[in-house]
Amino acid sequence: MRALIWLIGIFAMAVGLAMVAGLNDGYVLVVLPPWRVQLSLNLLVVLLLLGFVVGYFVLRLIGRTLELPARVSLWRERRRREKAGRALREALRALFEGRFAQALKHASGAFSAGESPAMAALVAARAAHAMRDDTRYRIWLGHATDQGEEARVARLMTEAELAIEGRRFDEAAERLEMLRLSGHRQIAVLRLSLRVASALQRWDEVLRLTRQLYKHKALSDEQAAPLLRRAHVERLKELGGDAAALADYWNEIPADELRDRRFVERAVPMLSSVGQGALARRTLERLLDEEWDGGLARLYAHCGDGEGDAVACLARGEAWLKKQPRDAGLLFALGRLCIAAQLWGKAQSYLEASLNLAPTVETHLALARLLERLERPDEAQRHYRAAAVRIDGAASAAG
Repeated sequence: MRALIWLIGIFAMAVGLAMVAGLNDGYVLVVLPPWRVQLSLNLLVVLLLLGFVVGYFVLRLIGRTLELPARVSLWRERRRREKAGRALREALRALFEGRFAQALKHASGAFSAGESPAMAALVAARAAHAMRDDTRYRIWLGHATDQGEEARVARLMTEAELAIEGRRFDEAAERLEMLRLSGHRQIAVLRLSLRVASALQRWDEVLRLTRQLYKHKALSDEQAAPLLRRAHVERLKELGGDAAALADYWNEIPADELRDRRFVERAVPMLSSVGQGALARRTLERLLDEEWDGGLARLYAHCGDGEGDAVACLARGEAWLKKQPRDAGLLFALGRLCIAAQLWGKAQSYLEASLNLAPTVETHLALARLLERLERPDEAQRHYRAAAVRIDGAASAAG
């Protein structure tokens, strides 16, 4: 419909112009001695219009001709950049696909073409590192460094990550420290820092980074728990026989981290070895009240050691015994608590009951020491021999 309207309009304009031209009797006389030319005014108008159009197109043609070298140069530059960009994309794809030789080749081409030279150098460095070509890896890192601040963060992250892969943890720590000092604390930086701190056995730093990542939901409960557990256990080992330092450290552990039963199982014997077993009493009682565990109940025996209140612990344990009458771990703990409270008869009864339910080396030894204290050496020797037999049997099975 629109085309039809335009067609009608053009025809109407043509008819109008023809009518106006027919009414125009004017002429133009051009004198150039000895010649003279007489033209109608209508023809002159047509010639002027045609001359303008022809002149315009001639000038445009001349301009385009003069611009041709610059246009060819721009076209070549565009083709070069397109080729370089394609080379960089091919390098990235080859790197992700594990075709490291091809990745290095394409990245080298992109770098030579000047397409994102810093990124191309880092891709080439990663490819060279994956090929175990340390010489070219260092060369390409040098090229990336030459690009200045353009890719400083990306370069340091790459160096740290690849240093970790190569188990050069001191080098990785240095790069990550540079990032930290410049204010970069992204999740990726924290993750790498955690790996380095764990490898270098910087347990306080492991605790700090794990808590920070967990707070930012970058670690799940299942991921954070073993990291926290190992860091706490290693810190307790480092503090060794310093009872006061162990007590201070234990009291500083957040309550939610003391809900890790596997950590508590490993920590309580360490505390007990320096006479601080009573520190774990509240933690063990809370965990056992929440969910019964015979292994933790056995550890409750340590809560009466040293400055612990063995009588109060015994009362709490006997309350549990009403609900768990056949728990060998609880019976062992009650026997040990009775020894601490100097209730020899009850101690023997509890330990023998535990031994009947689940014979263990620990129970045999506890009962043997009790019998020695009661001046019953023959019976004590029988339990020592039984403990030795179990130790030999466990060693044989392990061998």
